[in-house]
Amino acid sequence: MIHTLAMGFTTFLNQIPLIDLGSDDTLTVFWHTGGKGSILLVRYHERKMITNAVEVEFPPSIKANVGLHSSSHELKHQKHHPIESRAEIDRGGSKSMEWPIKDGEMAGISHRMVPVNGINLHVAEKGDGPDVVLLLHGFPELCYSWRHQIAALSALGYHAVAPDLRGFGDSDVPADPSAYTMFHVVGDLVALIESLGQDKVFVVGHDWGAMVAWCLCMFRPDKVRALVNMSVAFRPRIPGLKPVEALRAAFGDDYYICAFQKNDKYSPEKGRIAIAYLLFMEPGRTEAEFARLSTSLVIKKFLTYHDPGPAIVPKENGFGTAPEQDVALPSWLSEEDINYYASKFEKSGFTGGLNYYRALDLNWELTAPWTGVQIKVPVKFIVGDQDLAFHFPGVQDYIHNGGFKRDVPLLEALVVMEGVGHFINQEKPQEISNLIIEFFKKF
Repeated sequence: MIHTLAMGFTTFLNQIPLIDLGSDDTLTVFWHTGGKGSILLVRYHERKMITNAVEVEFPPSIKANVGLHSSSHELKHQKHHPIESRAEIDRGGSKSMEWPIKDGEMAGISHRMVPVNGINLHVAEKGDGPDVVLLLHGFPELCYSWRHQIAALSALGYHAVAPDLRGFGDSDVPADPSAYTMFHVVGDLVALIESLGQDKVFVVGHDWGAMVAWCLCMFRPDKVRALVNMSVAFRPRIPGLKPVEALRAAFGDDYYICAFQKNDKYSPEKGRIAIAYLLFMEPGRTEAEFARLSTSLVIKKFLTYHDPGPAIVPKENGFGTAPEQDVALPSWLSEEDINYYASKFEKSGFTGGLNYYRALDLNWELTAPWTGVQIKVPVKFIVGDQDLAFHFPGVQDYIHNGGFKRDVPLLEALVVMEGVGHFINQEKPQEISNLIIEFFKKF
């Protein structure tokens, strides 16, 4: 039996059919019973129908909520609707969400909770101008990572809005990795945008926030005026190359030995990258490794990483750090900053953020109808030349030799910052704020 999904559900299935891709792009989703849940994604583009069937193991709560069905006639003539805003705004905020720095440029940053798509997002914001800038953080970060940009943007009349993405900080942390698909996260943001009373916003993304921003532009370009993305370039979906399966096929179940492969095709550098990614994808393993260390030490290890080479996480000794070991901080990062990050990750845990990695294969499956789709919003891309993401195999060739411009035809500016690492918006806050403002002033 084929069921259409009701518009009001706040479950995994219900986030997907609410995607509307614009005047000639729509997406609907059907689900049928029996064994595993099976999703049929149907994307309509230029009067052509592109379909993709995906099997997913759904929680019982989702199966119980599927109740509407329609005939073939109804399916054929079903009207497609955009994501509708169901966000209610709590403007009260909470002292527990306030940032440790409350004076100077940080004065006046307010906090509130916004219910969206069945979860609550914590939002930090400043400014009351008509132009909204949505700032999307990465891992292991929080909306706090945008503290400098919030101050700079609001000072020039922008309304700067930075959420803790689902799974982070004071936002809700769904336990199931399947609740971290790009459909879920983009659905959260569209509801947030509409709760702000906006049709379109400026968007800035970094790390996982950049990947989310690319998907927002791919699914809902009608919601984005212009985009500044950092560190993680857009990479098109490659049919037949599932991310995690590709890594396991290349490096084997005992993937840590890939660091010692003599075959040129699988260099030690690639092996170490695989180690880092696959370690993140094994449920519970990374959490156990982080638990061995203090939360503040984990945060320090990540945020101070400033090496163009891959992050080495050997299978035999994890992060290779003793719990009592300390890490020297760069000038742009204070103990107060670390303590704030640590306090939030001690409360929420790291699983929410790690689930973004664990949903990589599921995202690959679900985005099959978008294979070959271009990003068609104005874009500026910024990356540090010491960023490990910039040195991932094939990235520089893609960025500099035409692939990036082919897939992002409205790419207007590419900035490679000399001597700058991965956490670029914190390492060079003033320079990044200026680059963002310089671009958005054009629109």
